Amino acid sequence: MKSQRFINKSKTVKEIIYQTIIFILLFLFYSFDKHNPKIDFYQFIFFLNYAIIAFFINYFLLPKYFYNKRYLKFTIGVLLLITFAIFIEEGVLEQIFFPDTRGKYFHGIFYSLLEIAPIILIFVGAKFAYDSIEKQKQLEELQSLVKESELQYLKSQINPHFLFNNLNNLYAYAIENSPKTPTIILELSSVLRYMLYDCREDFVSLTKEIDHLKNFTELSKLQIENRGEITFDIDIQNSDYKIAPLILNVFIENAFKHSTASQSENISIEISLEVNTEGKLLFSCKNSCLSTSNTDAISGGIGLENVQKRLLLLYPNQHHLEIDSAADFYKVNLELDLTKLNA
Repeated sequence: MKSQRFINKSKTVKEIIYQTIIFILLFLFYSFDKHNPKIDFYQFIFFLNYAIIAFFINYFLLPKYFYNKRYLKFTIGVLLLITFAIFIEEGVLEQIFFPDTRGKYFHGIFYSLLEIAPIILIFVGAKFAYDSIEKQKQLEELQSLVKESELQYLKSQINPHFLFNNLNNLYAYAIENSPKTPTIILELSSVLRYMLYDCREDFVSLTKEIDHLKNFTELSKLQIENRGEITFDIDIQNSDYKIAPLILNVFIENAFKHSTASQSENISIEISLEVNTEGKLLFSCKNSCLSTSNTDAISGGIGLENVQKRLLLLYPNQHHLEIDSAADFYKVNLELDLTKLNA
């Protein structure tokens, strides 16, 4: 609450400074006369009359009627205030300061409007421009918060999905008292450490992400054992980049799920990752699968849907994703331009 009060106070002070600058500049423009360089007191009083009317328009009519699309009431309110300003000027101020000249007769509505309307219009225009800029800033902040919230939500869906699969594997090995259980625990610990502590940012170092993919692949290999062959080829010519965490992980996880769900032997998973000197990442993941099995739920699962959304959010016009599904294989090709995120 204290922080919000401070923010509101800061915005108020900033607007007061802005309006003060506008007031001074307009008054100097209004009172300027090359034949009479000094500023007379009556000029300030007449100008103050316009400023007060503009104040009521800016801080009463604009927020209450115009911004709420009640344009008729806004127009009527503006006309009444301008009529009141003309009455004060002609019926009061000119009688006080120019009783023997201008105060003796009324020049007409049109003449008075030519003198009053431009000043009030500039005041209102300045306020409208200020409000528009502030609303644009609020909109950008809101869009940023929505984007951040959506990314965090998508990440939160990936981690439990991974835990669900691998804890089941760990449980099965523990029941069998397998000597591989300690290895699984170490690999799982490494992967979880990465997910819990290194994935808090939108982008992580490419080196850390690759290390995680290696650990994840080695952990997933334990599901296959001697039932197939898994290859992971890496060619990194420049690792001085950052990448969104867990983007590639989903495709590798799906590859293992596709193969193990449809095949009991002859499983084949081919993973390749390349980053050239120009900062383009080329990722490929191909896995074998049998068309007689039911893998539709896997290919359209939460993980794949989430990663596609994250790519659109984090790499707009900077990625190209191809998914090729045939009778005996499932392949993903992804190109990412890492340079724009590291400029």
